[in-house]
Amino acid sequence: MIDILDQDIQYMPGIGPRKKVLLSSELGIATLRDLLEYYPYKYVDRSRIYSVKEIRSDMPFVQISGQILSFEEFEMGPRRKRLVAHFSDGTGIADLVWFTGVQYIRKTFKVGQKYIVFGKPTIFGNRYQLAHPEIEQASELQLSQMGMQPYYGTTEKMKKAGMTSRAVEKIMKGMLERITVPLDETLPPFITGRLKLVSRDRALRDIHYPKTSEDMSKAKLRLKFEELFYIQLNILRYASDQRRKYRGYIFKKVGTFFNGFYHDHLPFPLTGAQKRVIKEIRRDVCSGSQMNRLLQGDVGSGKTLVALMSMLIALDNGFQACIMAPTEILAEQHLATIRGFLGNMDIRTELLTGIVKGKKRKAVLDGLLDGSVQILVGTHAVIEETVQFANLGLVIVDEQHRFGVAQRAKLWNKSSNPPHVLVMTATPIPRTLAMTIYGDLDVSVIDELPPGRKPVMTIHKLNNQMTSLYNGIRQQIRDGRQVYMVFPLIQESEKSDLQDLENGYETLCEVFPEFKIGKVHGKMKPAEKEAEMQKFVNRETQILVATTVIEVGVNVPNASVMVILNAERFGLSQLHQLRGRVGRGANQSYCILVSKPQLSKDTRRRIDIMCDTNDGFRIAEADLKLRGPGDLEGTQQSGMAFDLKIADIARDGQLVQLAREEAQKIVDDDPTCRKPEYALLWKRLSELRKTNINWAAIS
Repeated sequence: MIDILDQDIQYMPGIGPRKKVLLSSELGIATLRDLLEYYPYKYVDRSRIYSVKEIRSDMPFVQISGQILSFEEFEMGPRRKRLVAHFSDGTGIADLVWFTGVQYIRKTFKVGQKYIVFGKPTIFGNRYQLAHPEIEQASELQLSQMGMQPYYGTTEKMKKAGMTSRAVEKIMKGMLERITVPLDETLPPFITGRLKLVSRDRALRDIHYPKTSEDMSKAKLRLKFEELFYIQLNILRYASDQRRKYRGYIFKKVGTFFNGFYHDHLPFPLTGAQKRVIKEIRRDVCSGSQMNRLLQGDVGSGKTLVALMSMLIALDNGFQACIMAPTEILAEQHLATIRGFLGNMDIRTELLTGIVKGKKRKAVLDGLLDGSVQILVGTHAVIEETVQFANLGLVIVDEQHRFGVAQRAKLWNKSSNPPHVLVMTATPIPRTLAMTIYGDLDVSVIDELPPGRKPVMTIHKLNNQMTSLYNGIRQQIRDGRQVYMVFPLIQESEKSDLQDLENGYETLCEVFPEFKIGKVHGKMKPAEKEAEMQKFVNRETQILVATTVIEVGVNVPNASVMVILNAERFGLSQLHQLRGRVGRGANQSYCILVSKPQLSKDTRRRIDIMCDTNDGFRIAEADLKLRGPGDLEGTQQSGMAFDLKIADIARDGQLVQLAREEAQKIVDDDPTCRKPEYALLWKRLSELRKTNINWAAIS
């Protein structure tokens, strides 16, 4: 409709310039549309009035109707009073209590008048009391219109200025009363009718003032679906445009490089999952369209081998390949792994990171330009303008959430045609989240471990059981194994009772005088860190004391024990990544989660999940439900997790799937966005792309 929604909120009754500044700075609300789309976070049923005799102290809130019989004031020290109003509805007496605003209450509310009172009941002196209740004249409160009372999130700054949830509610009610014509529909009848969704006008009114819980549920369903639908429509339209716009290089053959590696250098038989993924990649690179595929696989599942075999297909067709990693350590790890796999094959593989300088850097750059460097492994240094390729055909981006959209685009632009793109992540992503964050990518999953790998046993111990833990560690080292000990802090902190690495290192040196112990943490210089890591890799040290710097990019097959101190302070994803540092050899490995005895319910659930399963996808689903998408590692770059106003990816998985299916039907039927029956949808999508949501990032 209706330009009224684009009006500045300061012209709304009860707001004005001062409150407008507060709403804008604290909640990002500048227009009536912003206000309308600021949804309640909970509701309390105000449709029922209880009698005083029905009140129980375990009730969350009650609403009673009656009159004030009398007031009493009690001194509470210098210039402080407690005001008690004895309130009755004829079935009993309850006390209404105020500790502040006493003069206002005495002046506003009168003995003998009828009021509606709403508050939380407690017992004091054998009588029920309601502290600081909401109280209004019965004639003013129209219960038939009230129904479920909405509660709105407010900040401390807003509360201090009198902008409580109740104040926001009154502003919202005033705005909805001013909007007398129906709000414009944003979904066509063939969607709302088939899915039995209420109109947008009904949904936006009922989400703020539902008369019943059923009204509230219908409003939520409509608004959640719409939000998810337009995100999916945007993603799928973008993916469709990309496929039509960019013709991909066609890798026609599988030749000498791939076959030579497969027959003579393959270190172990491929798993069924690896074979399936390679076939999916092969199909993509033969299709004539640019490949955009996400490869998910748990730590140690063999993603790097799949990536290498994909690069060999590119080489067989006369193209170069590049793999980009987020850190120098991980890039160096990839280079060592790839060179180890290739052995004596005549393939020039080079490294390009910030520490590759001078003549060595020039030789790599010259080799890329003349095509003699066939595989490049690097960090973000690869996207610098000075780096040019002769014929870049395949780009592999590892742990892609560490790279922004713009960074990846720079890499794609280094070729006349966009190269095929394979995105890899060892952070398992729940399906509903992947559909939204990586919705424009085809998804492959490696869900098997290579043969010979034994699942890591995860055990929970309390911090008063360290003696038995030390005995177990000693035995593992005597059996020829190595051990990680991970601490949450580097140094002791006055503000925290967490165990720290420096003190832990000294303690371990005393407990294990017979063994060599190393330490690595984020404050060490890269060369020092690398030297300590190398000692551990070469088995010169038996115990490595570390912080989470070892979470990614460390491969020591002989390490069989991962001990995580103060495990209650780590998230599920981080615990799972740390656990992935062991179990990389053929020996049985162990992950020991050490915590304090007193744990919260959520923390105990996290630890129980870790002990119950090694399945990264199950862990990711649990993490999503515990923490929500905005906190999960990997979602920060997406531009999505923080923009949802009412839908919840963790709890609305079926709705995400439904929204995607509906959006896919539209894109399949109208890929060029020109059919008149879909004009409403494309117009609305265009409007949404002009809002503050980062629609470009979720494309």
